[in-house]
Amino acid sequence: MERLIICVLVFGALVKGHNCPGRCICQNISPTLTLLCAKTGLLFVPPTIDRKTVELRLTDNFITIIRRKDFFNMTSLVHLTLSRNTISQITPHAFMGLKSLRALHMDGNRLSTIKSDHFKGLVNLRHLILGNNQIHHVAPNSFDEFVHTIEDLDLSYNNLKTLPWEAIAKMININTLTLDHNLINHIEAGTFNLLTKLVRLDMTSNRLQKLPPDSLFQHAQVLSDAKGSNPSSLAVSFGGNPLHCNCELLWLRRLTREDDLETCASPEHLMDKYFWSIQEEEFICEPPLITKSQATKPYVMEGQGVTLKCKAMGDPDPVIHWRFPDGKLVHNSSRTILYDNGTLDILITTLKDSGAFNCVASNAAGIANASVEVNMIPLPLFVNNSGHMKEADPGLSDITTNSKTNNNDTKNQDKRVVAAELTSSSAVIRWPSERHIPGIRMYQIQYNSTSDDTLVYR
Repeated sequence: MERLIICVLVFGALVKGHNCPGRCICQNISPTLTLLCAKTGLLFVPPTIDRKTVELRLTDNFITIIRRKDFFNMTSLVHLTLSRNTISQITPHAFMGLKSLRALHMDGNRLSTIKSDHFKGLVNLRHLILGNNQIHHVAPNSFDEFVHTIEDLDLSYNNLKTLPWEAIAKMININTLTLDHNLINHIEAGTFNLLTKLVRLDMTSNRLQKLPPDSLFQHAQVLSDAKGSNPSSLAVSFGGNPLHCNCELLWLRRLTREDDLETCASPEHLMDKYFWSIQEEEFICEPPLITKSQATKPYVMEGQGVTLKCKAMGDPDPVIHWRFPDGKLVHNSSRTILYDNGTLDILITTLKDSGAFNCVASNAAGIANASVEVNMIPLPLFVNNSGHMKEADPGLSDITTNSKTNNNDTKNQDKRVVAAELTSSSAVIRWPSERHIPGIRMYQIQYNSTSDDTLVYR
């Protein structure tokens, strides 16, 4: 009889519990308080939830937004499941204070972006499941709170083209990384180097043409279907990607494998062939061949801009960089702009730019070089009315009002640009008509006054 009474009491606790929302099931078995509200037609998180709840399941409802007040002061919450709702919005800092939370399931919702303040406060999160949403963007700092504690990250079946790979590379305790069925077309080299605890990496059905040759793969020497893999070894799934089977994937071909499902999408002679059936000698690359290298104009006046173009072909696509005539590598700066297509814009030229710029095209198969000649034309020498070269003025460049001509230096003046008959508002500029400078169509006069620093051009 006593046993029967105890069973009835336990059953009553399972059904009705303290502060249990309507149509929910509360399991209040000390010290754990579990609240189950699955398929109850909820439109929002019930405000009457006991703040001491340890496990909260709100699956298969119609919740559209996660508000900051929804989980306020729930410091004991360890497991939160919000799967298969219609959540499209997370209020900033909605999970703030959930320091005990270990698992957050939000798969099967309508999230489109993950912002840097969405997961603030989840400092002990181990499992984050975001699969089957509509996520197309993840902010770079989104995972910072739990980057060193996360063990399971699921972003499958979304619309991701890229990820904050620097953050992924810091997840040193991660065991499972699920990225299948996205639009990812590139993975940064070195991303997996430090992920020594990783046992499953799923990149099935993305747009990857190659995988980075990280040391993690080299040491694992195992490539298999994750479903039947040995849990102590690394399982990598990458079928369904448009693999470009050249020499860059030779390292992958040399790894041990257990399945035979991956195929090549290119080059043409290997299209649709099984990746593992292709002989190693067929994984080849073509060295770069520079097809075009030229400047937009052969002569450049000092201070003007010029564009240098360089195009190359090869397999894989060559990376192009430039070197100045003195051999120094060209970088992006306020004076120079480098483009991915090999074009170099020099916005303001100097006399040091005179000479041969070197275009260097490189890929995994080799290097090709081509030079582009730039002929710099120095600015005409400017002299004052005494016939001597005008010394650089460390201050403002003012126009003087004196105007006297020295007859003894007439011959020297004929060879230079001369400013004469100077007044506060006018000047006569003379230059040698017999001196032919290729490419010169006009002269530009620049002046200012002591009253301001504004330069005037004519």
